[in-house]
Amino acid sequence: MGRLSQGIEIPWTSLSPEALAGLIEAFVLQEGTDYGHGEYSLADKVAKVRAQLASGQAYISYDTESETAMIRARDT
Repeated sequence: MGRLSQGIEIPWTSLSPEALAGLIEAFVLQEGTDYGHGEYSLADKVAKVRAQLASGQAYISYDTESETAMIRARDT
């Protein structure tokens, strides 16, 4: 767990399966989330985000001031 300028990074594996599923679903249902060309089901989008978390392409950031968590793309 490191302190980031955009919050504290929380390992995705530290969340309960229910909490992780809820966070991912909230993320994929946000307006403006880009999944490229084509239509994808909610399950497809959730699987894609979960794979990005597992590979390290994305991470969970927790803001201690607002007490909220969000999924962010990792800068490469």
